[in-house]
Amino acid sequence: MTTNSAASSPTRLLARPSGTVLAFDFGEKRLGVAVGELLLAIAHPLETIVAGSDAARLQQIERLITEWSPVLLVVGLPSHMDGTEHELSKRCRRFARQLEHRFGIGIRLVDERLTSRAASQSLAEAGVHGRRQKGMLDQVAAQHILEAFFAAPDGAA
Repeated sequence: MTTNSAASSPTRLLARPSGTVLAFDFGEKRLGVAVGELLLAIAHPLETIVAGSDAARLQQIERLITEWSPVLLVVGLPSHMDGTEHELSKRCRRFARQLEHRFGIGIRLVDERLTSRAASQSLAEAGVHGRRQKGMLDQVAAQHILEAFFAAPDGAA
């Protein structure tokens, strides 16, 4: 049986972009990191970076970039429910510019509204409650940010 579906065509699959993507849920104390693959559009929580300074944070990010060789970086951009900028938005944009300048990798900003709430709910559904969520919440939020990017890669913030 022959099918004309473009999605099942091997040449169509090869035309889709591929490569590793790292996503970040920026916080002043913790930075959640997730990893995914453009071709598969699947995201996984990776780790939570806790660093006392921007230099220490960037050093840990450099380690991840060396290890994963991403082709793209995604940064969550916080905003209020009405779409207005959040107090952290300016810091997130500055963080994204730092990453792009230091590592020379393209950046996409993605609206991160409700990702922390969704991450908490995902962890609760997996049986992780209360204080046990703290160490994983930011990286699962980064996973949700990356999933939002995969769902609408041209719909950056």
